[in-house]
Amino acid sequence: MSLRTAGRAEDLQLPEFPFPGSSHLGPAPLFARLRAERPVVRVAWRGGGHAWLVTRHEDVIRVLDDPRFSRAASYAPDAPRFSGLFQAPPGMIVSLDPPDHTRLRALAEQAFSPDRVEGMRPRVREVAGRLLDELERSGPGPVDLVAGFAAPLAMTVICELLGVPEADRDRFHAWVRRFADVSAPPEQAAEGGEKLGAYIAGLVAAKQAEPADDVLSALIAARLGAGVPEDGTPDGGAADGGDRLGFDELVGLGFTLLGAGFDSSAGQIGNFTATLLARHPDVWRRLGEHPEDIPAAVEELLRTVNLNGNDTSGLPRIATEDVTVGGVVIPAGEAVFVAFPSANRDAAVFPDPDRTDFGRADNPHLAFGHGIHRCLGAPLARLELAVALEELTRRFPGARLAVPEHELIWRAGDVNHNLLALPVELPRSTA
Repeated sequence: MSLRTAGRAEDLQLPEFPFPGSSHLGPAPLFARLRAERPVVRVAWRGGGHAWLVTRHEDVIRVLDDPRFSRAASYAPDAPRFSGLFQAPPGMIVSLDPPDHTRLRALAEQAFSPDRVEGMRPRVREVAGRLLDELERSGPGPVDLVAGFAAPLAMTVICELLGVPEADRDRFHAWVRRFADVSAPPEQAAEGGEKLGAYIAGLVAAKQAEPADDVLSALIAARLGAGVPEDGTPDGGAADGGDRLGFDELVGLGFTLLGAGFDSSAGQIGNFTATLLARHPDVWRRLGEHPEDIPAAVEELLRTVNLNGNDTSGLPRIATEDVTVGGVVIPAGEAVFVAFPSANRDAAVFPDPDRTDFGRADNPHLAFGHGIHRCLGAPLARLELAVALEELTRRFPGARLAVPEHELIWRAGDVNHNLLALPVELPRSTA
């Protein structure tokens, strides 16, 4: 019986979701069949419950643009619950619907202006260069690019963005790891979250008392209806009455930026490097000679290299009324997950979708989401990924994996596909 002719979703005999076979190389293989035959399907969740899974690019866009699919409703007492997911606390920007989300997003975007993000490029390059200098000095033999480059680069950038003192960054990193491990006992994640929350709250209070040149201080200064004070302080220079972020909102944004700015960036720096060295060594060498090609390469790697550990954003939406998507009625009150990695392999949008085409001209991938909840830190992530590849390929054109690709190990239980280590041989540059 084909998927299309099955009478009910429960009759499809699908495995429980998340499906087996997901990796950094792409979503679970079953998604290709679902896109072709049953692109909107109701699945049984591992651990209990059911949810709708949307797999095609067009339908994913449809869900993300439709206000009848609510993020905030997923926090209602009677909303479906799913095991093994990171549950963002209520009140965070990823948990809100308009108009609350609209206000918070408008304030947050003031601190992430294109000029501010681009202004970070020299510092990101400086940090990347210093880390690679240290790896070169470490002596002969393989080096771990996760511990020695990807993680400290991403952690330094996000900590400088938030204004976290250097002495606190190792603790910060440990708390993030605990918070992100969805396979660990709930009390471990809760402990990590509590410590992070308390630290960020203290950091916000310190920045309110003594602003600095960082994004957290800019968020404190941001106002709607009054602009950003010219002197960068919370009160000086701005007209009275502008709407501002409250203390809890600032703490929530700090949490959001930390998760997106560290875990995702560090993970994809490692994943991109492993993918290029294992599967496209010729492209690695070419990018070192032609850095102008790196932005397009980053976009194609964002499309094909799968960060999402369960092949979705991990954030359910609830249908607030009956809604038809892809010819299927999703009843009110039921949960919906959009499968970004599957949408990024949709042949209706991406010709030859399973091929990594570094010359792909039109690339409307959904690696950073879409719509009102698109990733706030996407410009910074693109910058970090590009600078990391520029420095690595320029300095180490002969880099190679120190172990076969199949021996690489990813962190078990993480929200994302993150490498535990990336052992690499870095033949010393002769420049």
